[in-house]
Amino acid sequence: MTMIFELVVLVLVAVMFLGMLGVIELGRRLGASRLAKDSDGLAKGVGASEGAVFGLLGLIIAFTFSGAASRFEARRHLITEEANDIGTAFLRIDLVPEEARPELRSLFRNYMDLRLSTFANVADQSATDAKLAETAKLQDSIWKTAMAATHRPDVTGRPEVLVVPALNAMFDITTTRKAATLNHPPMAIFLLLAGLSLVSSLLVGYGMSANKHRTWLHAIVFAAITSLSIYVIIDLEFPRLGLIRVDAADQPMIDLRKTMQ
Repeated sequence: MTMIFELVVLVLVAVMFLGMLGVIELGRRLGASRLAKDSDGLAKGVGASEGAVFGLLGLIIAFTFSGAASRFEARRHLITEEANDIGTAFLRIDLVPEEARPELRSLFRNYMDLRLSTFANVADQSATDAKLAETAKLQDSIWKTAMAATHRPDVTGRPEVLVVPALNAMFDITTTRKAATLNHPPMAIFLLLAGLSLVSSLLVGYGMSANKHRTWLHAIVFAAITSLSIYVIIDLEFPRLGLIRVDAADQPMIDLRKTMQ
C-alpha cells in the first residue's frame, strides 16, 4: 500500500508538471497571437497583477510547506512523549503491591507491542482501527488491574496518587497521536495551490511570447520546482506512507520495549 500511495503521488506530480508545461505553451501562443494582431506588443502595466499572482503562489507554497513541516515534527515529538509517558507509568508499577506487579508488567509489554504495531501499516485503515480498538481494551485492563492493586486493604499509603496520573497521561497520548494523523490542511488549500500554479504558468508563457524562440529551460525549471514543492508537501503530510518518514522516531519506543524484558 505504501508503494501504491507513492506511485499515486508521483503520477499526480508528473501530471501537474506536464500540465504546467502545457499551460506555459498555451500562454506563449496566446501572447504570440496578441503580438501578431497588435504591433504595439503585449499589454502594458500588467506587472502588478502578475506580481500579485506570483506572490500569492509563493505565499501558499510557504504556508502549506511550513504547516506540513510543523505537523511532521509534532508527530515525531508525540512519539517521544508517548515513550516517556509509558516509561513513567511502567516505573510506577513498583508502587503497587508486589503480587500485582508481574501481571501489570505483562500487560505493559503487550501494550508496548501493540503500540509499536498500530501505525506500522496506516495504509490499511481497517487494520489500524482494529489495533486502536484493541488498545482501548488493553488500557481498560491495565486500569482495572492497577486500581484493584492500589485499593487492596493491605496497601499502605496512597500509591494511586502517583499511579493514576501516569496512567492517564499514557492513555491520553494515544488520542493525541491519533488526532495528529488526521490533521491535514483542507482540500481547498491543495486545489488553490494547483490552480495558482497553472495560472502562474499561463502568465509565464504569456510573458515569454515576446521571444522569437522557445526558452524551454526556464519553463521546465519553473514547472519542476513548483511540482517538486507540491510533492514534498504531500510527502510531509503523510509521514508513514511516503519517502519522508517518521519511522526513525519510533526508536525511543523500541528501546523502551527492550527494557521491559
